[in-house]
Amino acid sequence: MQDAVLAMLAKEPSHGYELRARLQQSLGPLGESMNPGQIYVTLGRLEKAGLIVCEPSDSPDRKVYALTPSGQQRVAAWLTEVARPKPDLAEFHLKLVVAAAARLADPVELVAAQRRELLRILREAQLAALAEPAGSTAVVLLEGVMLRFQADLRWLDICERTWSTPHNEPEDT
Repeated sequence: MQDAVLAMLAKEPSHGYELRARLQQSLGPLGESMNPGQIYVTLGRLEKAGLIVCEPSDSPDRKVYALTPSGQQRVAAWLTEVARPKPDLAEFHLKLVVAAAARLADPVELVAAQRRELLRILREAQLAALAEPAGSTAVVLLEGVMLRFQADLRWLDICERTWSTPHNEPEDT
């Protein structure tokens, strides 16, 4: 979130309210869940870190934020970084292994519960994409989200097949 706020400020100095509105517009339905106070907490952290400064404003009750040279450098570095997906699958796999080994839960049931949740979220993303106007950049983000969920669902099929076979039952000790 911090890097996205910095990138928005790279275009022009802005009020917190303006930043939030621009982020929401850019993210489409995914931006609707953004907590209104989150932008101000983020701005406070960025200011404390020396990445932004508060500039004088026409209105004394509204702060205008602008990038510092350090903030500009951070935006430039962020834009050149190659993103890697978070290892959520590794954590879920660990949950399956531990649940089976300790006989705390049936891994196949855990997979089924995870699948139900992914399908629910996938349906929400599909409906959100259909509701977006033609040419909206939010559709590109939603398409990426849906592709990720579809890949995760295929991986869950593999997990289910693997954990359904007898050789993956925990051994008695």
